[in-house]
Amino acid sequence: MGFDVAIIGGGPGGCTAADEVAAYGLSVVLFEAGMLGGTCLNRGCIPTKALLHEAALGISDPATLREKRADTVSALRGGIEKLMKVRKVTVVQGFAQITGPGRVSCDGELYEARDIIVASGSVPSIPPIAGADLPGVYTSNDVLEGVGIMPRSLAIIGGGVIGMEFALLFAQTGAAVQVLEAMDRILPPFDREIAQRVALHAKKHGIAIEASVQVQRIEGAPGEMRVSYADKRGQPRTLVCEGVLIATGRHANTGGLFADGALPELERGAIVADERGRTSVAHLWVIGDARARTVQLAHAAEAQARNVAACIAGRKPPVNEDLIPSCIYLSPEVASVGLTEDEAKAQGRAVICGKALTGANGKCLIEGSGSGYAKLVCDAQTHVVLGSQLVCPRASDMVAELALAINLGATAEQLAATVHPHPTISEMIGEAARIICREH
Repeated sequence: MGFDVAIIGGGPGGCTAADEVAAYGLSVVLFEAGMLGGTCLNRGCIPTKALLHEAALGISDPATLREKRADTVSALRGGIEKLMKVRKVTVVQGFAQITGPGRVSCDGELYEARDIIVASGSVPSIPPIAGADLPGVYTSNDVLEGVGIMPRSLAIIGGGVIGMEFALLFAQTGAAVQVLEAMDRILPPFDREIAQRVALHAKKHGIAIEASVQVQRIEGAPGEMRVSYADKRGQPRTLVCEGVLIATGRHANTGGLFADGALPELERGAIVADERGRTSVAHLWVIGDARARTVQLAHAAEAQARNVAACIAGRKPPVNEDLIPSCIYLSPEVASVGLTEDEAKAQGRAVICGKALTGANGKCLIEGSGSGYAKLVCDAQTHVVLGSQLVCPRASDMVAELALAINLGATAEQLAATVHPHPTISEMIGEAARIICREH
C-alpha cells in the first residue's frame, strides 16, 4: 500500500503530524503499537495532572482516582480518533519497523511512503542499580497504568520534574515520601531559585529531600523495601519504605524500530537530526522524544510535528522551536520560558530583572498562596524580554503570555502598558514589568 507519508507513533507528535500532513492534502498512514495518544495521554501528562487535581481535592481512594483518570483519558482519546477519521488518516495498530528507504513493515504487511516520520517517543530510563527490577519497584508507567499502587511510604529515586510531581501526588494522598537525588539539588535543569522554592514547598507538604546521594541497591519485597545509598558525606544510609519509584528520566524508544541496513545516525539510542528534523537518511524525519538533543515535552513534539509537516509539503515552517516553555505541576505551579538570569549572564548579556511577589497579589492571597513570584529577565539597554520564571498558582497557563512576548520581541514597557484584569494572578506579570520600568 502506498502513501505520501508514513508516521510511526501515535502520541502528541505523531497525531499532530498526521493532522497537519493530511490538512496539506497528502495521504497518511499512522502506526501505533498501543493506544492513540501515546505516553502523554495514556500514562504521562494527562493522567498525572488528572490525579494531581483529584488528590488536591482530597480524593485518595484508588478506585475513584482510577475512574476519574480513565474518564479524562477516554474522552481525549475519543477526540483524537474522531480527528483521524475526519482527516482520512489510515490508522494501523501494530509494531512498525522501517525496513528500507520509504518502506515500513507492520504485522507482515508492507507499506510504502515517500516520507517517513518517526514519532516513537520515549520510555522510562532505569539506572544500573542492583534490585531495580524487583517487585515493589515502579516506574511512572506502572503507577499511571495501575493507579492501585498506593504505598503508605515511598522512596523516589530522582528529583526531576517526574519525581517531584509524583512526590506531591503521593504526599497529598497521605504517604510519607522521601526523594533521593544524585545532583546537588532537585530540578537541575531549572533556575536554582525555582529549585529552592520547590524544595521549601515540598517540605511544607511533608516531602523529605536528600540531594548529592548515590543509590547503591534496592532489596526486599512490596510492603517492606530497603534502599541503600551513600549520603552527601559518603556515609552509608538505609531507607525503609513500602515502595520505590524510579524517576530518573526517559530515553528514546527506538529499539527494534529499524531493520538491518536501514539505521540512521544515532546518539545514545536517539535519532540525530538537523534543526528541521531531517535525519541522515533521505526523506526520513524524526520528532519528539525520539530525536537526539531535544526537550522531552509533548508541546515540543507538537511544534516539531508542525514544522516537519510543513517542510514535507514544501511550506515554510510555522513554529519557533527555539522557544519552548517548561511547566511543573506542583503546588504552586512552576513555569519557565526563555533565558534565566544566570543563563543570560553566561552569554555575556547585561540584564535587568523585575520580580513581583505572590504575597502582594490579591488573588494569590485569596487562594492561600503567598510564597512565590513572577520574574522577568530583560535586556538592560532595550528592556526586551529575554525570559521569565513563574512560581505561582496557574503558572502553566500564564507562561504562554510570556512566550508570546519573547517571540514578538516585546519590551517591559509594552507588558506594563497591557491591562491585566483584577483580581487575577496575571497581574503579577504587569507588576514585574512596571518594576523594571520604574527602577531602570
